[in-house]
Amino acid sequence: MDIDYAAIDAARERIREQHIHARRPESSARGLHHFALICSDVERTIGFYQGLLEFPLTEIFENRDYKGSNHFFFDIGNGNLLAFFDLPGLDLPQYKEVLGGLHHIAISVERGKWERLRGKLDDAGVPYQVESDASIYFRDPDGARLELLADPLGEMYGTKVM
Repeated sequence: MDIDYAAIDAARERIREQHIHARRPESSARGLHHFALICSDVERTIGFYQGLLEFPLTEIFENRDYKGSNHFFFDIGNGNLLAFFDLPGLDLPQYKEVLGGLHHIAISVERGKWERLRGKLDDAGVPYQVESDASIYFRDPDGARLELLADPLGEMYGTKVM
Protein backbone atom coordinates (compact mmCIF):
# COMPACT_ATOMS: atom_id res chain seq x y z
CA MET A 1 0.00 0.00 0.00
CA ASP A 2 1.49 3.32 -1.08
CA ILE A 3 0.68 6.22 1.22
CA ASP A 4 1.60 9.74 0.13
CA TYR A 5 2.74 11.09 3.50
CA ALA A 6 3.79 14.44 2.01
CA ALA A 7 0.26 14.97 0.69
CA ILE A 8 -1.20 14.02 4.08
CA ASP A 9 1.13 16.48 5.84
CA ALA A 10 0.21 19.22 3.35
CA ALA A 11 -3.51 18.57 3.82
CA ARG A 12 -3.11 18.69 7.61
CA GLU A 13 -1.31 22.04 7.37
CA ARG A 14 -3.99 23.41 5.02
CA ILE A 15 -6.73 22.32 7.45
CA ARG A 16 -4.83 23.88 10.38
CA GLU A 17 -4.45 27.20 8.53
CA GLN A 18 -8.04 27.25 7.32
CA HIS A 19 -9.86 26.14 10.47
CA ILE A 20 -7.79 26.96 13.56
CA HIS A 21 -8.07 30.62 14.42
CA ALA A 22 -5.67 32.61 16.58
CA ARG A 23 -8.71 34.16 18.25
CA ARG A 24 -10.79 31.05 18.72
CA PRO A 25 -14.48 31.79 19.22
CA GLU A 26 -16.16 30.64 22.43
CA SER A 27 -17.67 27.18 22.17
CA SER A 28 -21.43 26.83 22.33
CA ALA A 29 -20.94 23.84 24.67
CA ARG A 30 -20.50 23.93 28.45
CA GLY A 31 -18.57 20.66 28.51
CA LEU A 32 -18.98 16.92 28.11
CA HIS A 33 -22.01 15.90 30.15
CA HIS A 34 -21.41 12.20 29.70
CA PHE A 35 -20.06 9.72 27.23
CA ALA A 36 -22.21 6.59 27.10
CA LEU A 37 -21.07 3.05 26.44
CA ILE A 38 -22.86 -0.30 26.57
CA CYS A 39 -21.80 -2.98 29.03
CA SER A 40 -22.71 -6.63 29.38
CA ASP A 41 -22.46 -6.86 33.18
CA VAL A 42 -23.27 -3.98 35.55
CA GLU A 43 -21.45 -5.37 38.62
CA ARG A 44 -18.31 -6.21 36.61
CA THR A 45 -18.33 -2.75 35.04
CA ILE A 46 -18.65 -1.09 38.46
CA GLY A 47 -15.83 -3.26 39.80
CA PHE A 48 -13.59 -2.22 36.91
CA TYR A 49 -14.32 1.50 36.75
CA GLN A 50 -14.87 2.21 40.44
CA GLY A 51 -12.77 -0.53 42.02
CA LEU A 52 -9.79 -0.66 39.66
CA LEU A 53 -9.72 2.78 38.03
CA GLU A 54 -11.06 4.68 41.06
CA PHE A 55 -13.83 6.53 39.19
CA PRO A 56 -16.64 6.84 41.76
CA LEU A 57 -20.10 5.59 40.80
CA THR A 58 -22.41 8.60 41.12
CA GLU A 59 -25.87 7.25 40.24
CA ILE A 60 -27.79 4.34 38.73
CA PHE A 61 -31.38 4.39 37.50
CA GLU A 62 -33.57 2.76 34.87
CA ASN A 63 -32.79 3.71 31.27
CA ARG A 64 -35.73 5.75 29.98
CA ASP A 65 -35.35 4.24 26.50
CA TYR A 66 -35.33 0.53 27.41
CA LYS A 67 -37.34 -0.89 30.31
CA GLY A 68 -35.26 -3.02 32.65
CA SER A 69 -32.00 -1.49 31.47
CA ASN A 70 -29.72 0.42 33.83
CA HIS A 71 -28.16 3.80 33.12
CA PHE A 72 -25.27 4.48 35.48
CA PHE A 73 -22.53 7.07 35.79
CA PHE A 74 -18.92 7.38 36.94
CA ASP A 75 -17.18 10.63 37.91
CA ILE A 76 -14.10 11.09 35.69
CA GLY A 77 -13.25 14.51 37.10
CA ASN A 78 -13.70 18.11 36.00
CA GLY A 79 -17.50 17.75 36.09
CA ASN A 80 -17.46 15.00 33.43
CA LEU A 81 -19.14 11.62 33.54
CA LEU A 82 -18.65 8.26 31.87
CA ALA A 83 -21.99 6.49 31.56
CA PHE A 84 -23.08 2.95 30.76
CA PHE A 85 -26.21 1.11 29.72
CA ASP A 86 -26.84 -2.57 30.01
CA LEU A 87 -29.44 -3.81 27.56
CA PRO A 88 -30.69 -7.14 28.92
CA GLY A 89 -32.33 -9.47 26.44
CA LEU A 90 -30.82 -7.92 23.30
CA ASP A 91 -27.96 -10.43 22.92
CA LEU A 92 -25.59 -7.81 21.53
CA PRO A 93 -22.33 -8.87 19.85
CA GLN A 94 -18.93 -8.26 21.46
CA TYR A 95 -17.44 -4.76 21.15
CA LYS A 96 -15.63 -4.20 17.88
CA GLU A 97 -13.66 -1.21 16.61
CA VAL A 98 -15.08 -0.14 13.27
CA LEU A 99 -14.59 2.80 10.96
CA GLY A 100 -16.81 5.57 12.29
CA GLY A 101 -17.04 3.94 15.72
CA LEU A 102 -15.29 4.50 19.02
CA HIS A 103 -11.52 4.21 18.87
CA HIS A 104 -10.70 5.07 22.49
CA ILE A 105 -11.58 7.32 25.41
CA ALA A 106 -8.65 9.31 26.82
CA ILE A 107 -8.92 10.34 30.46
CA SER A 108 -6.41 12.72 32.05
CA VAL A 109 -4.97 11.70 35.43
CA GLU A 110 -2.19 13.24 37.50
CA ARG A 111 1.22 11.57 37.10
CA GLY A 112 1.22 10.03 40.60
CA LYS A 113 -2.24 8.56 40.08
CA TRP A 114 -1.17 7.38 36.60
CA GLU A 115 1.68 5.41 38.21
CA ARG A 116 -0.62 3.98 40.92
CA LEU A 117 -3.27 2.97 38.38
CA ARG A 118 -0.62 1.36 36.19
CA GLY A 119 0.37 -0.74 39.21
CA LYS A 120 -3.25 -1.68 39.80
CA LEU A 121 -3.57 -2.76 36.14
CA ASP A 122 -0.46 -4.91 36.66
CA ASP A 123 -1.87 -6.43 39.85
CA ALA A 124 -5.20 -7.16 38.14
CA GLY A 125 -3.48 -8.75 35.14
CA VAL A 126 -4.99 -6.23 32.71
CA PRO A 127 -2.81 -6.09 29.58
CA TYR A 128 -1.81 -2.60 28.48
CA GLN A 129 0.53 -0.68 26.24
CA VAL A 130 2.48 2.42 27.28
CA GLU A 131 3.17 5.14 24.68
CA SER A 132 5.36 8.24 25.06
CA ASP A 133 5.72 7.57 28.79
CA ALA A 134 2.43 9.41 29.29
CA SER A 135 -0.29 7.13 27.87
CA ILE A 136 -1.49 3.74 29.03
CA TYR A 137 -3.83 2.01 26.57
CA PHE A 138 -5.95 -0.95 27.68
CA ARG A 139 -9.43 -2.40 27.27
CA ASP A 140 -12.34 -2.52 29.66
CA PRO A 141 -14.12 -5.84 30.37
CA ASP A 142 -16.30 -5.42 27.27
CA GLY A 143 -13.41 -4.48 24.98
CA ALA A 144 -13.72 -0.68 24.79
CA ARG A 145 -10.25 0.87 24.50
CA LEU A 146 -9.28 3.37 27.20
CA GLU A 147 -6.29 5.64 27.60
CA LEU A 148 -5.05 7.05 30.88
CA LEU A 149 -3.08 10.15 29.93
CA ALA A 150 -0.64 11.71 32.42
CA ASP A 151 -0.66 15.02 30.54
CA PRO A 152 -2.76 17.89 31.91
CA LEU A 153 -6.12 18.63 30.35
CA GLY A 154 -5.60 20.71 27.24
CA GLU A 155 -2.16 19.24 26.49
CA MET A 156 -0.96 16.16 24.66
CA TYR A 157 2.69 15.10 24.54
CA GLY A 158 3.85 18.68 25.07
CA THR A 159 1.49 20.25 22.53
CA LYS A 160 -1.26 22.61 23.69
CA VAL A 161 -4.50 21.32 22.19
CA MET A 162 -6.81 23.67 24.08
